[in-house]
Amino acid sequence: MAKSPPSAGPAAGSRLLGTRLKTAKGRTTASQSWLTRQLNDPYVIAAKADGLRSRAAYKITGLDDRFKLFKPGLRVVDLGAAPGGWTQIAVARTGDTGRVVALDILHMEPVPGATVLKGDFEDAATEAAVREAMKGPADLVLSDMAPNTTGHTATDHLRIIALVELALHFAEQVLAPGGAFVAKVFAGGTEAALLARMKQSFADVKHAKPPASRKDSAEMFVVARGFRGRA
Repeated sequence: MAKSPPSAGPAAGSRLLGTRLKTAKGRTTASQSWLTRQLNDPYVIAAKADGLRSRAAYKITGLDDRFKLFKPGLRVVDLGAAPGGWTQIAVARTGDTGRVVALDILHMEPVPGATVLKGDFEDAATEAAVREAMKGPADLVLSDMAPNTTGHTATDHLRIIALVELALHFAEQVLAPGGAFVAKVFAGGTEAALLARMKQSFADVKHAKPPASRKDSAEMFVVARGFRGRA
């Protein structure tokens, strides 16, 4: 089983020397800036040191530290799991008695301790495969999915809300009473109708921005706990 990584990622107050990247022929200014930021991102550096597949792993550890999402023995479904950072954390924090199912429409390399499935979570056959792999109802459904952005704020907001709504519908089908649901949203939070639906289905619904989410990013997460069960 993978060793549980540090809760907060980089050590608090740590300072890193800036890495300067030589400009390559044909590389755009935007890609140059992105590469430079990646090379100097403390969470990227920490993820490599901890054997994690992405800096995003520290987002779910930050949420777990605050909301206590994981417990040994839980059944967890990770939607849009590739490349597998969240799946690695789920395996580490649910222990040998846990059961983690990672699902993505793209190919994903195996994660020790998890069942990795390829498919669209909207398909009935995929939902059935997830249920079979879990051997019971889920205790936690995770979604770090985000649609391709257009640059048009209103359009991008509608796309992420639509994706969250689909993930929520899936969660409502597979969660056990008392279960939890975590999904990525963007600035503006969750639309009123979707938020009202969550509050009907769950006892507690909150928005949170973990420390690993970049300050200049509109990204945040909705955390819903205490699933009331399907009507």
